[in-house]
Amino acid sequence: MGTVASVHVDGASTEATPAVLDDVERLFARMDAEYSRYRPDSPASQVADGRLALTRASSEHRDMYARAIAWRNATGGAFEPHRADRSVDLTGIVKAAAIEGAGALLRSAGHADWCVNVGGDVLVSGTVTGRDWNAGITDPDRAGEVLRVVRLAAPRRAVATSGTSERGEHVWRTDQDRVYRQVTVIADDVVTADVLSTAILAGGPATLRLAVEAWAVDVVTI
Repeated sequence: MGTVASVHVDGASTEATPAVLDDVERLFARMDAEYSRYRPDSPASQVADGRLALTRASSEHRDMYARAIAWRNATGGAFEPHRADRSVDLTGIVKAAAIEGAGALLRSAGHADWCVNVGGDVLVSGTVTGRDWNAGITDPDRAGEVLRVVRLAAPRRAVATSGTSERGEHVWRTDQDRVYRQVTVIADDVVTADVLSTAILAGGPATLRLAVEAWAVDVVTI
């Protein structure tokens, strides 16, 4: 996925966590191997360059594509799972899906208080030392400084940010004025947060209005 993943399990003994953390690591590795466009032999790369027909990809791969297309339709085309050359690129949803899967593994292992952070997209559960989790939003003009802190209290347990300060213009924009430089979405689930942060960055004020009317989210834009 080209980024760093971290998992914090609050209040768990060191003996209780290694097994589930191994499961989480295997999940991330499997998702990366399946969907990474950085890996020339991944199914995602093979689909992109025509070596593998999407219809012959795994059922999981096809389901992920269908999920991405559903989000494209829901956002009026602002979220786009294709590159400019029309090749399929599911990285806009895969990272959040991996975080979602990691959360499911932690819950199934009986952990109630945890935080999964992959490249700054965060999903939490429960509390940390008895208090709500907080997430800092980076100031795009001052690297390493926090612009503001948001509280991740139930039901809004996920936060994701899309912007141009670290990776430049990497999102295909339907908003030709490029109004937003950075968009953070706080939502009940991490896929919604991640997809909508990308969609609002791409689609601008029109997509922002659509998002806050159609989904239960909070949005911070710059």
